[in-house]
Amino acid sequence: MAEVDSYRFCGRATARIARSWIERERDPGRLIPWTPLGKPLSECTVAFVSSAGIAMLNDEPFDQEGERRNPWRGDPSFRVIPRTATEKDVRICHLHINPEFALQDLNVVLPLQRLQELVEQGEVGRVAEEHYSFMGYILEERELLAQSVPAIIAGLQAQEVDVVILVPV
Repeated sequence: MAEVDSYRFCGRATARIARSWIERERDPGRLIPWTPLGKPLSECTVAFVSSAGIAMLNDEPFDQEGERRNPWRGDPSFRVIPRTATEKDVRICHLHINPEFALQDLNVVLPLQRLQELVEQGEVGRVAEEHYSFMGYILEERELLAQSVPAIIAGLQAQEVDVVILVPV
């Protein structure tokens, strides 16, 4: 299995900080899992998972007040975003990013329109009906990993998603 350089697009300081956090993990030597695509992308269903803290206007917003009270705690929950969502349908609930850009063009944090264009060009098979977002600044990940991640995986599997594109913000 080839090793993936997860830090090649980060600045040196950011990569150094991320590596130091990873070194604190129980098994710092484990490789990032990499699974080869089993069929052409033109036959695949694709979904996004974004860390931008995107919530539909009718959803409960992510808990930013809890983070204001305790900067070490981010909201570990997630929200489901339909493939038809536009910037008019969402709010950005994240204290660590400027939401203005995403509210002008949702594709900045969840490129649904760009993905649909790839479908129309025949490069991608289909856009999943549902996509997922969580609030990316989570320094205590236990609840995220124990509850949200399994629920997101179950949703992706129920949609028979072949490819998940992570959109780190």
